[in-house]
Amino acid sequence: MVAELGQVKVGVLGGTGPQGRGLALRWAKAGISVILGSRSADRAEEAAGELRALAGVEHVSGLDNKATATEADVVLVAVPWEGHADLLQSLKQELANKIVIDCVNPLGFDKQGPFALSVAEGSAAQQAEQALPDSRVTAAFHHVSAVVLADLSIAEVDIDVLVLGDDREATDIVRALADAIPGMRGIYGGRLRNAHQVEALTANLIAVNRRYKAHAGLRITDV
Repeated sequence: MVAELGQVKVGVLGGTGPQGRGLALRWAKAGISVILGSRSADRAEEAAGELRALAGVEHVSGLDNKATATEADVVLVAVPWEGHADLLQSLKQELANKIVIDCVNPLGFDKQGPFALSVAEGSAAQQAEQALPDSRVTAAFHHVSAVVLADLSIAEVDIDVLVLGDDREATDIVRALADAIPGMRGIYGGRLRNAHQVEALTANLIAVNRRYKAHAGLRITDV
């Protein structure tokens, strides 16, 4: 499965933000073609140039969000929660029949720290599923530290990635995208309806990392 990823173009909506940029960097380093998406094509191409230099590769490009959704085979959604619904609804046609990976965590912050927000559809991933009825929506990469991803001196990203979805082939491809990053492992985590607690757990991990000054993630035992 990983070998087949050499033929896959991965688009990253929110590719100039820390999470999307970090995953794009690691995929590019692993030999996967990546398209960074942004509201501004110029900004996306500037970020792509930086990643090409960091990864020492040429297979990273930058386009606006609509062109990214059109050109990519698999699309990661790594945009701020506030713009999540509007962006996906605007790309319904471009994302039809494509695998969409939602890694958005609907979180709020106050004086007591991070907390999970209530989402009418149940989760960000389920909101994406409703906005994109013709897409193959999955949920994954919620708990990966952007700081770790950006630091290529860290050769292996020590984390398991829970992959959720109702399409077996789609979740297998997303797991392979996790496996393509050294040290990372994709683990099937259930149906898309169970995405809420995975997204919400990010608030707990942020609290752990603040308390222990770490970049903690998850490992699944006995698998």
